[in-house]
Amino acid sequence: MIHIAGGVVYNPTHGVAVVNQNNNSWSLPKGHVEHGEEPKDTAIREIWEETGIPIEKLDFIAPLGFYERMRIKLNHDDPDELRTITMYLFRTEHEVLNPHDSTNPEARWVPIHEVSALLTHPKDREFFTKSIPTIEKYAARTSDNER
Repeated sequence: MIHIAGGVVYNPTHGVAVVNQNNNSWSLPKGHVEHGEEPKDTAIREIWEETGIPIEKLDFIAPLGFYERMRIKLNHDDPDELRTITMYLFRTEHEVLNPHDSTNPEARWVPIHEVSALLTHPKDREFFTKSIPTIEKYAARTSDNER
């Protein structure tokens, strides 16, 4: 089994960061957990690589949980690959998205209630949709703290 970690990055002004992978699918920023790396550290690294959000501009909020899904098959020769995906919630005030990873050429801010419709993989959509109440709860809490 392949272990993946990533993040839902929420910006109170712009929404959620969504990334284009290989010019053919939309996803939340995530990637392989490297040997000896903690999943949360993987999520932070992948967010920086795929969105360009500086690590120091990223605030960890809470774990969102995990789910399993098969890898997206780009052609009939791609092997079936079960992935366990651990996701975390982050917040940022950073606005400019500028990916550093050439396999993720585009990142954009998407309003929270439009994210699920953009995500390519059905399991990603399902997980994100189930996470919306948690994201909104923490978003409201952090907004109250700023007043």
